[in-house]
Amino acid sequence: QLELITPFQLYFNPELIFKHFQIWRLITNYLFFGPVGFNFLFNMIFLYRYCRMLEEGSFRGRTADFVFMFLFGGFLMTLFGLFVNLVFLGQAFTIMLVYVWSRRNPYVRMNFFGLLIFQAPFLPWVLMGFSLLLGNSIIVDLLGIAVGHIYFFLEDVFPNQPGGGRLLRTPSVLKAIFDTAEDDPNYNPLPEERPGGFAWGEGQRLGG
Repeated sequence: QLELITPFQLYFNPELIFKHFQIWRLITNYLFFGPVGFNFLFNMIFLYRYCRMLEEGSFRGRTADFVFMFLFGGFLMTLFGLFVNLVFLGQAFTIMLVYVWSRRNPYVRMNFFGLLIFQAPFLPWVLMGFSLLLGNSIIVDLLGIAVGHIYFFLEDVFPNQPGGGRLLRTPSVLKAIFDTAEDDPNYNPLPEERPGGFAWGEGQRLGG
């Protein structure tokens, strides 16, 4: 908007990255969500809400594991981005966070625009359908869902299977940097009355 830089300096382009050594594109392509508008606000709200709920929920006291999820998801998306025609991967990253949260909170009921009521695991698919109705490509949503599912399977499902084990292990260097020695016993997370953001993503836990 300020025209200090242009999207052409930020987008994901393997040729410019690997042949012209514009390494910053590996990161900047996740930071651009388009001009300020509905899609931009949509992504900002969901990115903030679900990133925060994961950090204060299943990743509480596990900052290094949280950072490792970011790095693992970003690596896979970048790898898959070599084979799909996507120039910005930020929205796919948001969908990945939504997917991981939704699978870890399967009993939360969601309310989408007051029209649909469904369980949390269906939220990424509802968002993909909504994106399709807006005329957007669903490839970015499918990429986020795929990467989120790979992470969830390797972290939450496979270790609990017969013969399974932890394939994803947070490097000790990340633990040394991000994990604190003790957790504050007096800390209370802020209440999440509307996990989906606003009325179109409101959640309520069953039996609560």
